[in-house]
Amino acid sequence: MKKKILIISGGISKERLISLDTGQQVANELKKNGYSIKITEPDNNLEKNIKIFKPNVIFNALHGQFGEDGYIQTILERFKIPYTHSGVIASSIAMDKEISKKIFIQNKINTPRFFIYSYGLNKNDLIRKVDKKLNFPVVVKPLNEGSSVNVFICNKKNIIKNLNLIKSYKKVMIEEFIGGREIQVAIMGDKKLGAIELKPKRKFYDYQAKYNTKAKTKHIIPVNLSKKNFNLVMQIAFKAHKIIGCKGVTRSDFKFFNGKFYLLEINTQPGMTKLSLVPEIAAYNEISFIKLIEWILKDASTKR
Repeated sequence: MKKKILIISGGISKERLISLDTGQQVANELKKNGYSIKITEPDNNLEKNIKIFKPNVIFNALHGQFGEDGYIQTILERFKIPYTHSGVIASSIAMDKEISKKIFIQNKINTPRFFIYSYGLNKNDLIRKVDKKLNFPVVVKPLNEGSSVNVFICNKKNIIKNLNLIKSYKKVMIEEFIGGREIQVAIMGDKKLGAIELKPKRKFYDYQAKYNTKAKTKHIIPVNLSKKNFNLVMQIAFKAHKIIGCKGVTRSDFKFFNGKFYLLEINTQPGMTKLSLVPEIAAYNEISFIKLIEWILKDASTKR
């Protein structure tokens, strides 16, 4: 009999619906292939469900805050049951855009310039600071959200308005806007799995472009890069995966502009939905959805 897999999905983050979709699609695929499956929320019943179901492996299908920032990983460590994706420290570092970008810079990985804004400056002082450090347009984003939630491209006229929309975050990142091409790279353990290019019809690859089928983002695979540049972006993604201490599958988001790759962020728990990129990259490399999931489950069984 195949293993018992507990899937944790849903949660309290702004990516709840994506997490539910990931969890359901993983569950459907595993059930078709003879696994015993239980889906649970990360709520007060989690411990009870773990003790009653007694899973061999826990598949963490959560996205966003609490799910991929080290919190749920800290809870799961108590149960001594293998769980998928990265551990506590790597998850928390990757989710914190300020810390991860500082690590990229220390390791000579190009990333857009930035500063942290904590809602103290008036409009004129803020505009002067942006002009001095970055130049407009800029990207405004929370420090610890995924799926481009509450991310805005701002000019001088709308930056205060957009900052006020996300004032609940207390601190946000104001980042240099890099134009050019959107390249996403998947790493699978010690394997450089592949890359895909995205051509969104919207301003950039935001939440709607990622998950709304009507947004019609074009997925291009294989990516039209020279062999040298393809190998370079794969190597950068692999380096980021290793220096952060990630496990399992990660997806790194790049901009390619004026012959340079800029790493925006690394995702430790990429989505597993019908529109998700890692399954698409895997399929192009002749790794089926079930084989990808089974590899992730097997990887969870190894020592962290």
